[in-house]
Amino acid sequence: MPRTLSPDPRWLFLAVVISAALTIAGGSGGPGPGWLPWVFKPLTTLLVIAYAATRAGDVPRRRRWVLAGLAWSLAGDVALLWPQSGFIFGLVSFLIAHLCYVVAFTATTRFGASPSAFATYAVVSAAILSQLWPHVPAGLRLPVLAYVVCLAAMAAQAAAWWWTCPPGSGRRGAGLAAVGGALFLASDTLLAFNKFAEPLPLASLWVLSTYWSAQWCIASALRPRAAG
Repeated sequence: MPRTLSPDPRWLFLAVVISAALTIAGGSGGPGPGWLPWVFKPLTTLLVIAYAATRAGDVPRRRRWVLAGLAWSLAGDVALLWPQSGFIFGLVSFLIAHLCYVVAFTATTRFGASPSAFATYAVVSAAILSQLWPHVPAGLRLPVLAYVVCLAAMAAQAAAWWWTCPPGSGRRGAGLAAVGGALFLASDTLLAFNKFAEPLPLASLWVLSTYWSAQWCIASALRPRAAG
């Protein structure tokens, strides 16, 4: 039976970097034309999805739910092209994406397997929220709180998978998921402070570079198909 051809991950990585750079260049205050994000923001996440789809050697449940999380992230990316009218739909889309990732990260590790990971992210998230809370409009406080809980749970479960994973081939993927969870928290923290508190210099650069780094790490947590 002939082998199925799939894109070279190195070329996909380069394509993601170029597409992300074009998105950032066209973002608020960027040097490029304003239409760039409308094309390259969804394209960047589509390229990450294509990369994740090539990594077909993992537990089917984990692969399926990572791909679902990336698909919901794509929906959130498109919604946030309209920062005001699309904010709630984008928030809900990413909340669902985080729940998908939580399911993915419990494929071989039970939820809450490392209480210390959850305690750490609870403290970090509470500290961030305490600084952000006075700036969040009253009507958005409940959705933002629900989102932060789901985001922190996703990052904590990724860390729990890594911290409890025995040495072996699966530990590298777990470590990448843990890095991805931490980067996602960093990205959304920057996004929230930029939106609700005070505009950040080069906000698009910092928010989107950490965001797509997080998504690439989560996609890379999937094992590639074995050669042969």
